[in-house]
Amino acid sequence: MKKPDDIWDDIGELSEVEMFHVITKLFDLYYADLERDPTDRQARDFFRKLDLVVTQTGQCNLNRR
Repeated sequence: MKKPDDIWDDIGELSEVEMFHVITKLFDLYYADLERDPTDRQARDFFRKLDLVVTQTGQCNLNRR
């Protein structure tokens, strides 16, 4: 497994289209885990954190206007 810093470097080199693919694939993988097991702690934590980040980003964008 790659180190987080190496993955961060890889992410920095992605295009917007590739970045969209990454987040879509992550969503799909965790969603499938949650469908198999609704109590899956990692999947539930992923969606909790994703919701937080989406909310914070939306609020940040509102504050810029």
